[in-house]
Amino acid sequence: MTDTLMKTYRQLPVSFERGDGAWLWDTDGKRYLDALSGIAVCGLGHAHAAVTEALCKQAGKVIHTSNLYQIPLQERLGDQLTRISAMDRVFFSNSGAEANEAAIKLARLHGHNNGIEKPTVLVMEHSFHGRTLATLSATGNRKVQAGFEPLVQGFVRMPFGDMDRLESVADSTPGIAAILVEPIQGEGGINIPPDNYLQGIRELCDRKGWLMMLDEIQTGMGRSGRMFAHQHSGIVPDVMTLAKGLANGVPIGACLARGEAARVFGPGTHGSTFGGNPLSCSAALAVIETLEKKDLPSRATVLGNRIRTGLEDALADNPGIVDIRGQGLLIGIELHKPCAELVTLALKKGLLINVTAERVVRLLPPLILSNTQADLLTESLSRLLKDFLSPATHTS
Repeated sequence: MTDTLMKTYRQLPVSFERGDGAWLWDTDGKRYLDALSGIAVCGLGHAHAAVTEALCKQAGKVIHTSNLYQIPLQERLGDQLTRISAMDRVFFSNSGAEANEAAIKLARLHGHNNGIEKPTVLVMEHSFHGRTLATLSATGNRKVQAGFEPLVQGFVRMPFGDMDRLESVADSTPGIAAILVEPIQGEGGINIPPDNYLQGIRELCDRKGWLMMLDEIQTGMGRSGRMFAHQHSGIVPDVMTLAKGLANGVPIGACLARGEAARVFGPGTHGSTFGGNPLSCSAALAVIETLEKKDLPSRATVLGNRIRTGLEDALADNPGIVDIRGQGLLIGIELHKPCAELVTLALKKGLLINVTAERVVRLLPPLILSNTQADLLTESLSRLLKDFLSPATHTS
């Protein structure tokens, strides 16, 4: 292993050489069932034919020209995204953090345009919005902020899912310009808010003249059972951010806006050298076409219900299981104790999972998973959890 890389990751002792659908093979030829999808990125699985064809075709034409010039594929992608989201305009970036950075800048400029001297954005505890200084400051996780002070000012934090607290802050805090929230908290542990929470935020923002900004970076592109998770609530935000599953592994982010929010940015107010280049846009267009043609958001609902039901049946009455929750193919299994070591134990069994919030096993499998693969995932993980939680099992 080289020593030339900065030590920013605790990488697992495995390197993958190729993939096909929900499977990955390491450099020794061992096969793994991928229940993480590159952290909700490869929603169409690995080496998907439509994405591969789009990338190869575009790479043979032009990869990059910059946003100094018109980019027809970017315009086509903008048309498709606004069509499926009921938004008006899109800004393209390279990542989710950059998409959220754009949303935060948009909220501040919107506030200044409306006479707010120091615009404030309301954000949530246990949220995750990225690792740039602004998105790090907006994130509700003290561990990822430690050592990077002074943080960016202009954020007020409150409990996720607590509408009463939001109403209280709305009446007592001056200068609020926007609320930034995840429809379902991913990094925070697959936390699902109470019914009518997003509707309540929508009504509050309408009443106060604030922007409702939704971080759909992990929940978007079909994973929740709808194209975007907020569609389950029957509302439309003013600003929405996307990345991860948008281009199935090719770096791209998007900040979408509608109404007044769509007119905030003008020439020179924001930009990106690589954002929305022809290569990434070609991949994203292939993803959207496939999601719609195969109705994969609906498939995510079926698969998610199948996996959760299987886990609930297999782990019923196990006192070590606190909760099994999720929506679509965002699934969390909360244990009564820290369980980070499960990631390595699963790896040895040929299963790729993740643990977040210390005690939550997070599953983000691809939307193209077969019923057989879903059952294999359920059976393998259930056995692993039973062994891990068994009083006879001693772990260090």
